[in-house]
Amino acid sequence: MLTTLALTVAGVYGILCLALFLGQQRLVYFPTRALDATPAGLGLAYEDRWLETTDGVRLHAWWIPAPGDGPVVLFLHGNAGNISHRLDTIRLLHGLQAGVLIPDYRGYGRSAGTPDEHGTYLDALAAHEHLIGTLGVPATRVVVMGRSLGGGVAAWLAAERPCGGLVVESSYTSVPDLAAEIYPLFPVRLLARIRYPAAAHIARARCPVLVVHSRDDEMIPFRHGERLFEAAAQPKQLVAIRGGHNEGFMESGALYRDAIAQFLRQIAAAPG
Repeated sequence: MLTTLALTVAGVYGILCLALFLGQQRLVYFPTRALDATPAGLGLAYEDRWLETTDGVRLHAWWIPAPGDGPVVLFLHGNAGNISHRLDTIRLLHGLQAGVLIPDYRGYGRSAGTPDEHGTYLDALAAHEHLIGTLGVPATRVVVMGRSLGGGVAAWLAAERPCGGLVVESSYTSVPDLAAEIYPLFPVRLLARIRYPAAAHIARARCPVLVVHSRDDEMIPFRHGERLFEAAAQPKQLVAIRGGHNEGFMESGALYRDAIAQFLRQIAAAPG
């Protein structure tokens, strides 16, 4: 009887481990195709931009220019929805006199393809090259900014390509680190095929770094932000905001806005 029970439990556990191993894409990426709105609804002039990745995937992006020659933010969003769900961020950044290029990853919005870790890196690289090559923005004016899932992508890009600054917001040290906290009963570090080692990437970035994280974050604990800050090289700054994972940047109001504004001014004032 006990042997049968043990075999049954072991079998169920094995099936759950297999499901975690095979179903990671569905646990990490939640894209939607329909665009619910555009920056025009906010009264902002914008352009549809089409990017080509090195592996031949066609991506859709919005380019929202700003007057003057201040910083341009390459914004890499989180794992759900698409660029049309980031209008509050676009409005905030534009209000700080920053230009914004916001691409949809492959499989999101109007972008072709299916999302995966390596693919999202190539998507970020295509957006960076579009800014520098097509739009003629100097690398020193490009601020790479990633929120949640996008933090790991942004950290990778800043480690691989020159940029003026890096903002990592509400992000994680790595997907296996976070998964081990969410699924403590499973050997997720061994099962993980999607890794996004953000702490390792941020350690290689050679630009000013701003880490923003909420102490109230219910999805990615504040300690992840602290560890990302510890991993980054100087000059760096950690700003603790308040509010939930998805709403913190709005709930924190002036605290958040002033931190981003100060960082953008720092990049604008830097030599080169």
